Amino acid sequence: MELGLFSVPFFTYFVALILFALRALCADLSYNIDEETKRQYVIGNIAKDLRMDVKKISARKARIDSEDSSKRYCDINLNTGDLIVAETIDREELCGSRMSCIVSNELVLENPLEVHRIILQIQDINDNAPRFPNERIIFEIRESADKGKRFRLDEAHDSDIGHNAVRGYSLEKNENFDLTVHDTADGGKYAELVLEKELDREQQKEIDMILTATDGGSPQRSGTAVIHITVLDANDNVPVFSESVYKVTLAENTPSGTEIIRVNATDADEAMS
Repeated sequence: MELGLFSVPFFTYFVALILFALRALCADLSYNIDEETKRQYVIGNIAKDLRMDVKKISARKARIDSEDSSKRYCDINLNTGDLIVAETIDREELCGSRMSCIVSNELVLENPLEVHRIILQIQDINDNAPRFPNERIIFEIRESADKGKRFRLDEAHDSDIGHNAVRGYSLEKNENFDLTVHDTADGGKYAELVLEKELDREQQKEIDMILTATDGGSPQRSGTAVIHITVLDANDNVPVFSESVYKVTLAENTPSGTEIIRVNATDADEAMS
């Protein structure tokens, strides 16, 4: 009689090992939660979701282990089986600009050992406003600049993501400039200042306008910057005399070198023009 590949004791141990592994193998539990949710908020009920008697949660010394041992964002109420917020989460601090923000935890049950992976999907809320890198955007534009000339403006940034990020720009109403908005390769937006009416330094040497960036959140948030324009002079004016015609009566015996008349001309341009 030939011997089998496995002896009976080894086969029994192998089957027991497989059964233990199957017993400990569990499906993940996944929950969505908004960032900045306050402590003690009930995320879900683990006992219900695992179809487990809530009394076993306490009896089997259930605990939540975090992959990051320095901070635990959720905990379990052993009396109710509720998964609760243990630490308020700031999505921007935790995940930065990443679109997906996940916190992984493990639910550990003893006697027998059983481990469930718990995934918290952290949802962004509109808790940040767009901000410009500088409060003042400064340009020097010559008054001879052609109509249609464009000037790219600083892009506003928002720590929030998706629909809560920067969605548009607007410009304070003025006589000379309009605004166009463009998409960037990374999904952002930037604006350009467009000269719609020629400048006249002699009428207005400096122009201040408010640029506003808005996000798409609800409630909507916004940030502002001041566009300050210094209009540079161009030689677009001619000298003008104080009188169009000067009349002088002169005696025939007037000595040589006598001052007859003084004339005065002015130029609206600056000295160098």
